[in-house]
Amino acid sequence: MRTWQVERRTRTRHLIELGGLVVKAGIVDLTGDDRAMIYGALLWMADKLQSDERDKASALWAAKGKQAFEDN
Repeated sequence: MRTWQVERRTRTRHLIELGGLVVKAGIVDLTGDDRAMIYGALLWMADKLQSDERDKASALWAAKGKQAFEDN
């Protein structure tokens, strides 16, 4: 298999896994699959991570995510 094919498959798998997190969190159902709303929420997260609240938000979200993975 060519290098570009391996890289493409790796990227595709990564994107599918990220999409799975959106579904697993219930975001698709809670928003009625409103992609503008989901995108807006992700942009809000990006803004938080670029602000002076980065450390607090990162710690909170990481702890919540870790706990959710352990519970499932």
